[in-house]
Amino acid sequence: MRTIRRAAALAALLPCLLWAANPALAGTPAAAPGAATARTNTATQPLQPETPMSARAQVGIALKEIGPKTVRHDSKIKLTGLVRNRTDAALDGVSVRFRFSNRPVISRSALQEYSKTPAYRLPYHGPVQRLRSAAEPGVKYAWELQTTAKALGLPPTGTPGVYPVGVEVLNAAGAPVGGLTTFLTYMPDDTNFKPVAIGWVWPLADEQHRTTDATFIDDELSEALAPEGRLSRLVNAAEATDTPITWAVDPALLDDVRTMASGAYTVRAPGSDESERKPQSRAAAAWLEALAESAKDDPYFTLPYADPDLVALVRHKMPQQVRAAFAPDNLKVASEVLGRAPDARVAWPTGGSVGHDTADWLAKNVLGDGGAFLLSSKHFQRPAQGSPNATTTFETSHGAQPTLLYDETLNDIVSDSGDTIGSSLLTEQRFLAETAMIAAEAPALQRTVVVAPDHRWDPVPGLAQRLLEYTQNADWLKEVPLGDIEDAAPQPRVWNNYPDHYERYELGESYLKRVWTISRRAESFHSVMVEPYNLSYEKALLRIVSSAWRADSKDAKAARVALSDQLARDMGQVRFLTPESKRINMTGSTGTLPVSIENELDDQAVRVRLVVASQNTAKLQLGALEPEAQIIELQPGERVTRWVPAEARGNGIFRMDLQLVNPSTGRPFGDGETVTVHATGYGQIALLITGGGLAVLFVGVGVRAIRARRRRKAEAAGDGSTGMGPGATGGPGDGFPGPGFAGPGLPDPELSGTAPWGGAGAEPGAAVPGAGPSAGPPEPEPGISRSGATRADPGAGDPAR
Repeated sequence: MRTIRRAAALAALLPCLLWAANPALAGTPAAAPGAATARTNTATQPLQPETPMSARAQVGIALKEIGPKTVRHDSKIKLTGLVRNRTDAALDGVSVRFRFSNRPVISRSALQEYSKTPAYRLPYHGPVQRLRSAAEPGVKYAWELQTTAKALGLPPTGTPGVYPVGVEVLNAAGAPVGGLTTFLTYMPDDTNFKPVAIGWVWPLADEQHRTTDATFIDDELSEALAPEGRLSRLVNAAEATDTPITWAVDPALLDDVRTMASGAYTVRAPGSDESERKPQSRAAAAWLEALAESAKDDPYFTLPYADPDLVALVRHKMPQQVRAAFAPDNLKVASEVLGRAPDARVAWPTGGSVGHDTADWLAKNVLGDGGAFLLSSKHFQRPAQGSPNATTTFETSHGAQPTLLYDETLNDIVSDSGDTIGSSLLTEQRFLAETAMIAAEAPALQRTVVVAPDHRWDPVPGLAQRLLEYTQNADWLKEVPLGDIEDAAPQPRVWNNYPDHYERYELGESYLKRVWTISRRAESFHSVMVEPYNLSYEKALLRIVSSAWRADSKDAKAARVALSDQLARDMGQVRFLTPESKRINMTGSTGTLPVSIENELDDQAVRVRLVVASQNTAKLQLGALEPEAQIIELQPGERVTRWVPAEARGNGIFRMDLQLVNPSTGRPFGDGETVTVHATGYGQIALLITGGGLAVLFVGVGVRAIRARRRRKAEAAGDGSTGMGPGATGGPGDGFPGPGFAGPGLPDPELSGTAPWGGAGAEPGAAVPGAGPSAGPPEPEPGISRSGATRADPGAGDPAR
């Protein structure tokens, strides 16, 4: 028993030992759950330098040619390609050998398993070619193998069949050190089956290249529109064949291309202050002409503008963007470019996946009473009876909607076609094998298939055209318009619901919250614009919620921030003109305060209502403008001023808030301004009173100066008053007080406490004590206080007096 246990343990360890000794002998490890679909044979891996910890085979191998595409009983089969030593050491005695199985694949699931099977596991081998000097590391070496259908033992009659074949690379010891597996599609001379009806959906969409309508964030679209670019290859492939297709067109792409073709355009990378002016694109104009010519005989439908992430928008309650994506004004560019309205109505959400709420909205607002959903077959169970077809129904709150299911396996094969000629050849062989297996599974039934590559499909040069040619030329296929498949009888299928884990691939909640904030600001801006509307952010907002950003969060954030910054700059063009100090002087308790507003937008008029408010209503009260003065319409470049009545209760500095609002709704526009009002408390009347008093003062001072001058002249001539009494003519005095002066005469300095000449004498005409009854205290002359002290008397303290 112990011996048996040891043997079992050794058997369990054997695969690990084989993997350590030679990875090629251990087969291909299984993919992790949830991993992206990818090929596991070595041929789809480009011939690249060895990477650390790589589990690839020691020798890389790639196809350059395989044919014929349809093998007959008398066909000669030829395969050519390249190998390269991936190790750092020389490999001597390397050879390539043909492997095959003479038993046809019996199902599509078996075909899937064979695609993962290493070539050395195929049961039979054929021709061998030894490679001379295939020892140097990193060098490519060509190989060629030939055989015949007869040598492979393929039957002369029966149904179309698919046979796995491969090429293995052997070292000098005969051990496999690399290889690839592919398929031959065999068509006997005598067959009896119904060809598969196949319809193509041809996507024309791209990444987003603009923020606002006026600015591109990159110039990568120029590369795609070049003669050998991605978009040109798709258009040229459709033009080169007669295979019927239905175009799926993103109006945002046509909008971008038309902008480039119509004149010079601006490119500014997100976060950069520098922009580059690009000349009018001739390639863009040529591509639009080629598209219109190629699509003139084919039906087309429009994707929502910018191909937004509809499921995420509906999930996060952003219906405004969903409605805008399907708004006729945003979709009409397709009709303008192609010269006709869409003649197909199809709702094709990103990835062919849709939730209940999104499906309900699309059923009501897009499909209406006609059209169909286009969804992935992986979200539906196989039919209870018969083989699966492309037509079914989808139950929504608005009834059962016609639904087309594109074949998910074919879609993955076509969409994940690699980036080399060798990988594209394997894609072609697999496409032919899969479609032949569909025909062979139920040869007596009419099968229908829809192929809809990824929205931003990027096939290697030549692949798209060859796939359309195979569709037209393969004996087991019958190319038909998509509308013919839509008209077929629906097949009952059960929907598996929208997978919960798909939410992680959608645009996230945090991202969409920021987009919502931008949309609210843009809505506020649009609400004050006056027709005609020459500035809009609706399309710009759709571009930053495009499903293209799902796999590129870094660039998505940069584009979103760039749009937010541009919106802030544009809104700032409608602004208050305030002093740099943010201060307005108010000289007086009442008056008017100037408020100036300007519109520096290049080509957009606005209409706003001015709202002003005091932050301290007890000290600064603001009056209301006339209703017609509150509403302000500004043409581009125009500036206006409104005078706001104000009353200040006391001196001080007070704050006043300025805000522009929507005239209809009262919603604020922009962030507003706050200015300070400096109130001095002196009005015009106060200034007049003060000015009059100063004038009287100056006149009085002048009169006194004239009188003083006259006295000095009289004293110098020995005539007139001595300053002790009223001036009069007469003889010399006798030294006694003159008549009318009662009392002791001059005041005693010791009693009065003042110097006898310390003050000015009495002005002529002043009341004299003892001269009669007093009429009250004398009124002071200008320049003399009521206490008798003079103010600024030029003669005060003069010893000569």
